[in-house]
Amino acid sequence: MALTGRTALLAALGTLPVGLWDPSWTGILAVNTPLALACACDFALAAPVRRLGLTRAGDTTVRLGETADVELTVTNPSGRPLRAELRDAWPPSSWQSGTEVTASRHRPTVPAGERRRLTTRLRPTRRGDHRADRVTIRSYGPLGLFTRQGSHQVPWTLRVLPPFASRKHLPSKLARLRELDGRTSVLTRGQGTEFDSLRDYVPGDDTRSIDWRATARQSSVAIRTWRPERDRHILLVLDTGRTSAGRVGDAPRLDASMDAALLLAALASRAGDRVDLLAYDRRVRTLVQGRSAGDVLPSVVTALATLEPELVETDARGLTSTALRTAPRSSLIVLLTSLDAAPIEEGLLPVLSRLTRRHKVLVASVADPHIEKMANSRGTTEAVYDAAAAAQAHSERHRTAEQLRRRGVTVVDATPHDLAPALADAYLSLTATSRL
Repeated sequence: MALTGRTALLAALGTLPVGLWDPSWTGILAVNTPLALACACDFALAAPVRRLGLTRAGDTTVRLGETADVELTVTNPSGRPLRAELRDAWPPSSWQSGTEVTASRHRPTVPAGERRRLTTRLRPTRRGDHRADRVTIRSYGPLGLFTRQGSHQVPWTLRVLPPFASRKHLPSKLARLRELDGRTSVLTRGQGTEFDSLRDYVPGDDTRSIDWRATARQSSVAIRTWRPERDRHILLVLDTGRTSAGRVGDAPRLDASMDAALLLAALASRAGDRVDLLAYDRRVRTLVQGRSAGDVLPSVVTALATLEPELVETDARGLTSTALRTAPRSSLIVLLTSLDAAPIEEGLLPVLSRLTRRHKVLVASVADPHIEKMANSRGTTEAVYDAAAAAQAHSERHRTAEQLRRRGVTVVDATPHDLAPALADAYLSLTATSRL
């Protein structure tokens, strides 16, 4: 049995309790005085832990799935060199599975009166705020017989932002937006609300756009071109009630809704629209309002970082009242919620007219791709039952969507992978047809 620390010293001095006696220690006792002196010297030469100075620096935000470096500076003010084993503790979700032990432990050597910088690399697996726990240091003497151990609280918070995977679609959507806005050579038919320029008439143009005064001054027929109205108001409403907690694939429905909201916020702010965000279930969970175009996306990303589903039934009346207060004038209200029949028919439909009376409403919902897979399954009795259940689920969602469309609501129903670009396309379609 190996002897370390205080046990070795007691054994060397012959004062070990009888219950811990082992005959193999007789050789130690034969040279107890030299060993006792060595242990005492080793203990005296180990750098004190309590007097160490620790400070942090480094990343304060990171996107989910990426790495962040947090630096820990260890200052040794004593006259003895520090030979240590250090553990920088963070919540388990701050690391990928199996990497915590190697990533959180360091073996610094800090000469007397000097400092050393240690880097802890984090790769969080969950959104939200990750706060550093204690830093535990074990200081060794030169012989490694004795250690001093203590802990320090060195606060630091790393905010893990949504991954925004749909940003890869942003360049193509912006290109389409530039076409609609008349900033490229592509001419888009249909009227906007702001006059842009004049051009020659070509067959197929709307004759209502002919500028007769300009035509009278030249030998060809002149057509007015239009660009979409600027400074429209868009309110993104995230339903954070119990239906948003349902998992589709590896993530809650709320995460797919958040990704779609981020793409639409980025696109609409580039179009010159004012974008606000509201997250609600039975109370306001987060509200982003009145931000400038350049500040919209960072503000929305930061607000969504700590947002989690709540296992409560969403109060549709409260949501509607809050949305009306947040969007006081004619706006596009984008409601990201579930298309399940019960929450829509019992909650949203009775109060929907309050929204559609003053605003254009778009409902976006996350569809489960597993349902589609079930619908196509055949070959066994169980597969046939799965297909029947999937067909029934499709029928209910279609009926619910039709009820919303009959009330003037635009409906987007897509899988998590397709929801963000589908929602962006719906916004561009409304812009192109001047229905905002």
